[in-house]
Amino acid sequence: MEDLQRIAPPRLPAATYDEVRERLLDPRLHPVIDKLEGGERLGGGDGLSLFRSHDLLTLGILANRVREAAHGNAAYFNVNRHINYTDFCVNRCEFCAFAKSPGDPAGRRMSVEEVARLARPPAGERWSELHMVGGLDPSFTFSEAVGMLRAVRAANPGAHIKAFTLVEIDSFARRERTTPEAILGVLREAGLGSLPGGGAEILGSEVRRRICPNKISGERWLDLARIAHGTGIRSNCTMLYGHVESFEDRVDHILRLRDLQDETRGFMAFIPLAFHPKNTRLEHLPETGGEDNLKTIAVSRLLFDNIPHIKVYWVMVGLKIAQTALWFGADDMDGTVVEERISHDAGARTPKGVRLEDLLRVIRRAGRIPVERDSLYNRTKVYAGEPDMEPTGA
Repeated sequence: MEDLQRIAPPRLPAATYDEVRERLLDPRLHPVIDKLEGGERLGGGDGLSLFRSHDLLTLGILANRVREAAHGNAAYFNVNRHINYTDFCVNRCEFCAFAKSPGDPAGRRMSVEEVARLARPPAGERWSELHMVGGLDPSFTFSEAVGMLRAVRAANPGAHIKAFTLVEIDSFARRERTTPEAILGVLREAGLGSLPGGGAEILGSEVRRRICPNKISGERWLDLARIAHGTGIRSNCTMLYGHVESFEDRVDHILRLRDLQDETRGFMAFIPLAFHPKNTRLEHLPETGGEDNLKTIAVSRLLFDNIPHIKVYWVMVGLKIAQTALWFGADDMDGTVVEERISHDAGARTPKGVRLEDLLRVIRRAGRIPVERDSLYNRTKVYAGEPDMEPTGA
């Protein structure tokens, strides 16, 4: 493996905390900077000060110091494919444009054979990860889920399977009248490698009552993550932001996840997910702006001192904001994706997938070094070479 620091382009030294103080526009950030300089963990009040500040460049500088201390100039990604095998769902959350009511002729559930075909890359291509999630479809049985995993593993035996939200795991356990541990054990034997972070939304009960009243509680989501980590299955975690939640709700959500990470060390990455209102019951709300997207990435990096990676999900914020986020605390760009449906049903105007060479170009033009990883964040390839700085777009 090539040394990341050796192949990195020459870098200016990061701004010292004194230099940050000299250009500081928001005095509320002084106590936060003092804590960071002293190596002290940030608390809830600090998180609120960060979210309420409009000194975006200072937030970026502070988050980038943490990001580069952990990951240098690397920007991680993987070569993955998303598969959404059913959009039927009994939950019908207020923020979701993807779900269809059971029996709706506009809905669709794939057969096991169809999912297996989609899991097999075309000639000359490769997918190292298959990301598979769906709605709570009452006609989709646990035995079919197990069969689907086995068929996918047979179709693409070299790929890591990241599948099923914790909401789906809870549904399988209730319907099978067994424990989540038992469900996870069977799924792991069938080919499950890790869990995505979906279903967390906002963990606080009041917001959850407003946006997803039929979904499992935030406490149950955390319990299921604890169980999964206890069985040795690692996962990501997410936060859906930009709808009816407050900054207090965001900070509470992050600190709950941070507390669980202190206990289990099972989260690999945190992924802030920007809400897209089109075709949802919350369509009257505005889309998130670039300032909020970058701020949320930066604050996440500063508060999460125990989760190694902050992922900017380019599908939701766009490739240009994702490039910028690599200097605001994010160290991971997700992957090639191939065909994303959930965000695009809610009006996302980004591509449904990108080619590997396009992703490499985006990362290089951001001034970062592309580092391909596997699903567990082991580095598999460093793409050396100077960043392409030609001003021909992202």
